[in-house]
Amino acid sequence: MAPPSAPDSTLAAAPERSLDQRREALKKANDIRTKRAQLKRDLKAGRAQVHGLLLDPPAYMESAKVSDILIAVPKYGRVKVNKVLNQCRISPSKTIGGLSARQRAELVDNLRR
Repeated sequence: MAPPSAPDSTLAAAPERSLDQRREALKKANDIRTKRAQLKRDLKAGRAQVHGLLLDPPAYMESAKVSDILIAVPKYGRVKVNKVLNQCRISPSKTIGGLSARQRAELVDNLRR
């Protein structure tokens, strides 16, 4: 067994953020969470359609998990969401922005049934 090697000195750590940069990042993250929460409420109330959201997602939804959004749809719980994702060959941890065109189309088709 080889001895543990010393840390690679060629890798630089990310630069520290200033207080203003951290505040701006926190504000942006809070805005995104607020918009996502409102969208989930709209999905639950029937004021928004998941099909359009999946086919053409707004920028703030790109990093949201597909399973979290589908659970907000009425009549879809964890079991049904996992079944649909398995049928479409989509990982439960996949983000909306990470879906391929095939996955989007297959998922929307499956949800419309």
